[in-house]
Amino acid sequence: MSSLPHRSRGGGNSSNNTGENRPRFFDSKAKSLCWARADIVPGRHPERWRKDAAGNIVCKRFCNCQGCLCFEYDHIVPFSKGGESIAENCQILQTRVNRFKSDKDQVEPSLLRGYSCDVKFTDKELDIIEMAVYGDVIRPGNQCRCRTVAEMLGQHKSKDSIASCKLPHNDESL
Repeated sequence: MSSLPHRSRGGGNSSNNTGENRPRFFDSKAKSLCWARADIVPGRHPERWRKDAAGNIVCKRFCNCQGCLCFEYDHIVPFSKGGESIAENCQILQTRVNRFKSDKDQVEPSLLRGYSCDVKFTDKELDIIEMAVYGDVIRPGNQCRCRTVAEMLGQHKSKDSIASCKLPHNDESL
């Protein structure tokens, strides 16, 4: 059995030889499998952070947007060239990389990296982004949560067992 993704016999047409329509977009099951197959970012929660096919860190909440942590679900074999919208033909790509890849087939990872956003984030910056997006930071062995306004004003002491995060205002680490 070939390890390459399948092509439909319909070529670049929107339907195949039997007249059936091919779905253009990946369904939720294909997206879940695609995300699960992507490389894990060491020290980061795998349901929140992954690496795309070019090695870029992306955040699951930033799907279909334009920033450096944003990604899209990409057809490895382009849809326009007969690629099917199935998990085996799906990869996550930083949005910018996906735009440059366009309908190209069999693009080498090194070339994809050349299309990547030039901004690289430190662990501290990723912690702040994760805190802003999810309200907490989950890292293996080091979990924390946002403090409420009442906690910050000293009016309330949380009963939550997860400690509040110390945001890195200076050289402190979490």
